Amino acid sequence: MEGRATHDADDRPGNAPLVGRREALDALGHALDATEGGTFAFLALVGEPGAGKTRLLGELTDAGAARSLPVLSGRAAEFEQEMPFGAVVDALDDHLEDHRTGLSPQALRLLGTVFPALADFGESGPATAPAGSNGSADPRVARYQLHRTVRHLLEELAGPAGLVLILDDLHWADEATVELLDHLVRHPPKARVLVAVGYRPAQASPRLAALVDAAGPHSVHVAVDPLTMSEVEEFLGPDVSASRCEALYKASGGNPFYLEALARMDRGGEPAVVADDAEGVSWDMGVAKLTEVPSAVRTALQVELSALPPEALTLAHAAAVAADEFEPGLAAVAAEMDEAEALAALDVLTARDVVRPAAVGRFRFRHPLVRHVAYASTAAGWRLAAHDRVAAHLAGLGAPAAIRAHHVVRSARFGDASAARTLVEAAGVVAAQAPATAAYWLEAALDLMPDDPAPDQNGAAPADGSPTRVELMLELAHVQAVSGRASEGRLTARNLLNLLPTDDTIRRARAVQLCAVMERQLGRVHEARALVLDELRGISDRQAPAAVLLRIRLVFDRIQRIDIRGSQAVLDTIPESAPGWGPGLKAAIASMRPMTAYGAGKISEAIAYAEAGDRLFSAASDNDFTDCLDCMVWLGFCEIFLGRYEAALRHLERCVSIARSTGQTYILGYFLAGYSRALLLQGRLAEAAAAADEAAAVGRELRSREVVAYGVMQQCLAASWAGDHEFALKLGDEAVANDTGSGEWWTAMACVARACAMVNAGRLEEGSAALIEACGDGTKGLDMSTLTMCAETLAWVRGVQGDAQDASYWADIAGALAVEEVVGDTGLARLARAHALRVHEPARAAVLAAEAADMLRAAGRLPDAGRAEFTAGLANGAAGLRAPARERLRVAAEIFESCGMHGPHAQAVREQRRLGVRVPAPGGRAASGAGGRGNAPYGLSPRELEIAQLVAEGRSNQQIAEQLFLSVRTVETHLSRVFAKIGVTSRVGVATAMNRHD
Repeated sequence: MEGRATHDADDRPGNAPLVGRREALDALGHALDATEGGTFAFLALVGEPGAGKTRLLGELTDAGAARSLPVLSGRAAEFEQEMPFGAVVDALDDHLEDHRTGLSPQALRLLGTVFPALADFGESGPATAPAGSNGSADPRVARYQLHRTVRHLLEELAGPAGLVLILDDLHWADEATVELLDHLVRHPPKARVLVAVGYRPAQASPRLAALVDAAGPHSVHVAVDPLTMSEVEEFLGPDVSASRCEALYKASGGNPFYLEALARMDRGGEPAVVADDAEGVSWDMGVAKLTEVPSAVRTALQVELSALPPEALTLAHAAAVAADEFEPGLAAVAAEMDEAEALAALDVLTARDVVRPAAVGRFRFRHPLVRHVAYASTAAGWRLAAHDRVAAHLAGLGAPAAIRAHHVVRSARFGDASAARTLVEAAGVVAAQAPATAAYWLEAALDLMPDDPAPDQNGAAPADGSPTRVELMLELAHVQAVSGRASEGRLTARNLLNLLPTDDTIRRARAVQLCAVMERQLGRVHEARALVLDELRGISDRQAPAAVLLRIRLVFDRIQRIDIRGSQAVLDTIPESAPGWGPGLKAAIASMRPMTAYGAGKISEAIAYAEAGDRLFSAASDNDFTDCLDCMVWLGFCEIFLGRYEAALRHLERCVSIARSTGQTYILGYFLAGYSRALLLQGRLAEAAAAADEAAAVGRELRSREVVAYGVMQQCLAASWAGDHEFALKLGDEAVANDTGSGEWWTAMACVARACAMVNAGRLEEGSAALIEACGDGTKGLDMSTLTMCAETLAWVRGVQGDAQDASYWADIAGALAVEEVVGDTGLARLARAHALRVHEPARAAVLAAEAADMLRAAGRLPDAGRAEFTAGLANGAAGLRAPARERLRVAAEIFESCGMHGPHAQAVREQRRLGVRVPAPGGRAASGAGGRGNAPYGLSPRELEIAQLVAEGRSNQQIAEQLFLSVRTVETHLSRVFAKIGVTSRVGVATAMNRHD
């Protein structure tokens, strides 16, 4: 914080010398160094209110400017916590005019839904967007789409010069802002960007506090601690006596802002109150409470404000009501003053350093705590009327509902239908990007509304166009579901069920479905099932659309558990069609049947059902899937299991589009995960990783461990196949850690993904044991296609380890699981047999592997075809057939390279070189082989390089010793030197480094 708190009133403390903070300043410098060096950095300044975070961020601004790094700053505000992306808009909005030409039309439309400067580009900008049927201004604008676009915007703003983005007081930020930052630290901008934030630890949400860990090596955490006694003496200056310094130090606790406030009062002739008790004014938006200000400091600030002339004090109160960064005209409206009076009062406030100039024509209080005290010290009735005056003024100017809502929610009276409509409209505008804010405004609207005079049997809206309480509660449950507020949402849905009459089956079914979704988000799958069953008992007509929707919900849950008998038992009671059923419901029912047939081993029947589901799904319109879209996920997954990848991609891609357009983001993650799996099997790794990443992002937005796991386990497999083993292992651990104990398919699949990552990273024994544990005896809920893949992997591991008998055992299992109709699985079974034979019958193994490669290529499973080609190449080499070995390895390398499988590609290249093939190194250089120490990576000797390459292939120390005719101890000695030269501590680190180098 600044020093010399005894300076004159017209001195600006922000310009005073900084006292202490050497370690913090060094950390700021390191962060700027990283940004100048071309990498992304995330800096978090964390400290109690008044500790000096803002001052340090000011130092960062000056240091960035000194390095010619552009700096943009914004902050969240205490009394505007619900405003979506408030701090980000504050920082960027004034600077977007000059960057329109660098953004695509689509990006401008997306950004126009958030930034007022680009509102004229928005498809449904904040100024004009009506509330949609699902409460979304433009439901196609999913949150993560907007996040990606903001990331690209930062890259555009950074340009070649770089960018420092400062966001202060983020403990008051809305959830949408924190979600955006979470995306940025997990997917850093590809530019010289430093994001610096300041927040108070006690008020920070868990997700905000976790940003530093999420940013990993890109992050810098700075704790802004209180000043020491000696620093307080320097802060106060030589004119303050030692005893007074000590008294002020004890009263302030070394907090610079508190110290300055007490010194100001002391300087004004009032005795500084020395007390260590704390009390404060609490105001709650449902997210975080306001700061508790120590009574001594609050008294000091009140004394400072009370010393103002009456007109200046009134304007200070009005400015606190108007906005965090206020225009004099708006503050004058709140104060009921004419412009001349307001400007004269503003002169006094600036002269007394109560407020300071901000942007052109706007002002801010010198510190948020000053505004806090100014706002809290107003009379409750006057404050309500002031908000009402501002809301009316903004309405007269034609301001959008989302801008007026902040004041309406603080001034509306019970029964004010106009205010309720404003809040509902505002909620509709922001629901897609900031559903938590939409939920807050809908709750406020409900608080204003009296109970409906009678249950709305026909769903008719009131004559004035206002929504009914039932309609608002249904909409509230929806936005709570998509904002990750499942606990609140399930209560809303259950309360809604208590209001709805028993014969309002359509809306009751939708409420039950939403509630069941949120119970699942909370890991309460049994409660979700009980809720559905209980509702079904009250519906006499079992074939009514509402009843069928709930019955197929039961099928959905049972398929998750691979309860084929239970699923089939319910489906057997549901016909293919009945009066009143729409195309979407018919398609939803048809989409469940393939999975139950597949689970029962009736593959031909499953294929026929899948084809029927395809026809019905294609014939239905997007609007037909308002209530039953989630059922379609099982059509996509079953098609993947059946090897019908193109059909699965087509269906899942459409489901993703429908989920976005109808606002059903609470089921979007499942579709994205299935889409990723299909892409991965086809070898489209980059696309698969992107889809999986989006699925995990959706899960984090929902705070659903299940949806996160669906996405993360697909990320794990994509990273593992790409050769990024450390990242894959981390993702595998995360996927397994999200197990809710439900015992469903995804929990076993998460264990499979992690085990496969271990195997691919060279941890063969540990990985194979984990894979066996994940599969069990085949009754742990895994599908046959996954079990076949696991059996083939285990056959490969045992073959590499030289255990032909155990490899043959797993090959037998793969053969028993595979069915003729699914060519890909049959190809894997044949590949498994090749693994078993390669130990003692390499020539026969080569033939089988080549046959497997053809089958897998025909099935569209390009990565597995590459693995089969690689196996055929190794087997031919072992059999002494060098020419076919070279050709198979060449084809394998080409496949791996086309798929982005860097680790397997490096292995194929090394095997080619062992057979005398000159393979160009990356960048067109001819490979130098193991000879020539100067060309070896990391300064490895020829022998060390050879051992490192074998480690990267997953060979154990014993296997390396046998192959190179060395002792195990000699291998261990060489390997310890490899660790030191590469800078790693594990075999996994060696494998990752070598694969990346190749």
